[in-house]
Amino acid sequence: MPHNLTPAIIRASLLHYLDGLQESGVDGIAGVPCADASRTSAKEPATAKEAAVGPAAVAAPAQHEPLEKIRRDLGDCQRCPLGKTRKEIVFGAGNPNARLVFVGEGPGADEDAQGLPFVGEAGQILNRIITAMGLSRDEVYICNVVKCRPPKNREPLAEEIAACSPFLQRQLQSVRPEVIVALGKPAANTLLGVKSPISKLRGSFHDYHGVPLMPTYHPAYLLRNKGDSGLFWEVWDDMIQVLQMLKLPVPEKSRKK
Repeated sequence: MPHNLTPAIIRASLLHYLDGLQESGVDGIAGVPCADASRTSAKEPATAKEAAVGPAAVAAPAQHEPLEKIRRDLGDCQRCPLGKTRKEIVFGAGNPNARLVFVGEGPGADEDAQGLPFVGEAGQILNRIITAMGLSRDEVYICNVVKCRPPKNREPLAEEIAACSPFLQRQLQSVRPEVIVALGKPAANTLLGVKSPISKLRGSFHDYHGVPLMPTYHPAYLLRNKGDSGLFWEVWDDMIQVLQMLKLPVPEKSRKK
């Protein structure tokens, strides 16, 4: 068994499997939540969220913190040097009750100009990935580790990540997704608290406070290596696992030989 499968992820996978047996008409399975057809919709928070995130994460604060409040608290942020060079804060966008959240590294030039995440060329590739999954941007939530553009699109520095991480954590606690996709090494390492290449992390689920987290390549990396179709298929393999964890249909894709 892979070492990074935590009890929360194992529990989620087991409940999904037992749920499927119940739906197939198998009797005598005790202790399994009743099947609910509405959980197959990416728009519904539904009870599958509780199975996916585990009992520790389900014990949320009694007072839900809206994303709007977190954005107000962020204010005209000057908590790190990026506040002096940015044009716009890029907080996040999408469904505040999304079952799936994509977390990137930081805004680029297009995002800095518009104040929205993933709207440039890399954003177009992310849109293709989301569409290929049978979803839309309105159904998911998208944000970044840092909310301001690092100069020349360099990777965020440790002090910049430290300044922004509390707001990212609050965003994820507010949305309470069933699955998180970390796009690229900085996002994956920040959320998992590790220092590992994305090539070593991707391909299997990891644990983020009881929430299954799938690291995968950043769309910008795919853009820089667009001649390597194998990378796109590796990302698709990761997204298949995400769809299966969410109990959503997996669209058929044919690979060119």
